[in-house]
Amino acid sequence: MPLLRQLEFAFGRTSVSGGVDPGRLAVSIDAGVATPGYNVERNPNLEEIARDLLRAQGAEQIADELRVEWNSRLKTAAGRADYREKLISLNPRLVEHVTEIDRTLRHELAHILAQFRAGRRRILPHGDEWRQACVDLGIADEKRCHNLPFPARTYVARFVYRCPKCCQDFPRVRRLHRAVSCLACCRKHSGGEFDPRFRLRLVRD
Repeated sequence: MPLLRQLEFAFGRTSVSGGVDPGRLAVSIDAGVATPGYNVERNPNLEEIARDLLRAQGAEQIADELRVEWNSRLKTAAGRADYREKLISLNPRLVEHVTEIDRTLRHELAHILAQFRAGRRRILPHGDEWRQACVDLGIADEKRCHNLPFPARTYVARFVYRCPKCCQDFPRVRRLHRAVSCLACCRKHSGGEFDPRFRLRLVRD
């Protein structure tokens, strides 16, 4: 069964005070962080913080599977969540903005928790389920898009895909290699499940 994926980008946060214990966070920053040439490296201390947060929300079933890593491939995004892999990736440049680490971790963890609660049902990445998870994780005022000074890189969208139903265009830097349908139409006409009637079609390359 092809996977439904929404073509939507950006993560968000503003500065936050409080969060995890500062001493514990300091240890977490050091664990797994090398000098700027960062690779992909797991952070067991942040993993344990995230697992504790999941357990407190009744998500013990996935808590032990969760991994947290520093990933240098992230450039402009502060973090990324992958529910299927039970993986949270964090931008190593967050070490330059220490107060953002805890909030970013919780932001991404909210994606994991929201999908866990939804089960197999499709949900919007930053929809009601995610917002409720943010409230439960102590970041009720969380936003979608961060304003951290990460260097932006500009890419030309060579490929344009279009939904055959609503005719919305989806510019892409890279060619799609899997079946992707328009999330808005799938939610409106198919209860959020993947529907090949709304599969995006390449209209320009």
